[in-house]
Amino acid sequence: MSANIGFVGLGTMGLPMASNLARAGFAVKGFDLSASATEALVEAGGTSAASAAEAARDAGFIITMLPTAKHIEAALFNASGIVETIAAGSIFINMSTILPEETDRIASALGERNITMIDAPVGRSAIEAARGALLILSSGAPEAMKRAQSVFDVIGNQTIDCGALGNGSRVKVINNFMGVSLNALTAEALTLAEASGLDIRLALEVMRGTIAGIGHMRVTYPNKVLKGDLIAGFPVDLAHKDLGLALQLAAQVNVPIYMGSAAAQTYSIVRASGRGRQDYTAVYPVLRELAGLPQEIPYDASGDVEYNPFASDR
Repeated sequence: MSANIGFVGLGTMGLPMASNLARAGFAVKGFDLSASATEALVEAGGTSAASAAEAARDAGFIITMLPTAKHIEAALFNASGIVETIAAGSIFINMSTILPEETDRIASALGERNITMIDAPVGRSAIEAARGALLILSSGAPEAMKRAQSVFDVIGNQTIDCGALGNGSRVKVINNFMGVSLNALTAEALTLAEASGLDIRLALEVMRGTIAGIGHMRVTYPNKVLKGDLIAGFPVDLAHKDLGLALQLAAQVNVPIYMGSAAAQTYSIVRASGRGRQDYTAVYPVLRELAGLPQEIPYDASGDVEYNPFASDR
């Protein structure tokens, strides 16, 4: 591989990403305010740049992995910024997680300078970054994304084409909303298990064998509400009742469960709408209605591959 890459932002995620690119044979020139970070990149086979502009000079791809949009805009447009040296035909790739409106603003400013941008935030953690196993959420012009695929193949093990520029940021923010919220709920569940006198290993074993650990996105929703099927596999009334039992147990053992308490209110709203006998995924159409979305869910299930984690042959 002969492509030159300028990499700005060598933090917890950026350093392993840049290091993997250098080890794969790309000529990687990195810039970071931390001297120890740039030294680590040099040890991995990259080179150090004194500024973002220097990192971008002669680079076919310029990647930013920075904390906020403010940092990205500074790296791009401030003195000694990327736009001072980026060459015609080069591609700017932002892999940081920022608001969609911030992505749109940056893309607009770069478009005025005829600079091609790809919005490609990443999923998963620093562990996967070190292994080169990130999920790349790429969005932008198809030809630009095709050119960047050789870079993405080193950084990650899966790239999803999210379509128009900015969609990567949109889906990343929503994904993180779910993941971070579920993290809090997981902490509540394990704390409640321990406070109730259970071994955490027992709680893990049980929940890994149910939807609690396997996930609604993978099993419940594609098999029920997204197919338009609200015949109760687990009715709203029972979900509301069982959640109430958990709240009572938490009160008895003095465990605060904020996420569970908020969920109980949601199920109360669903029951009040007359859906108590429907499947508990009826929470979804109720929330859609409250958000003013059309009654029909715009989902085509024809391409789904059936996934049954409870099949006897597994």
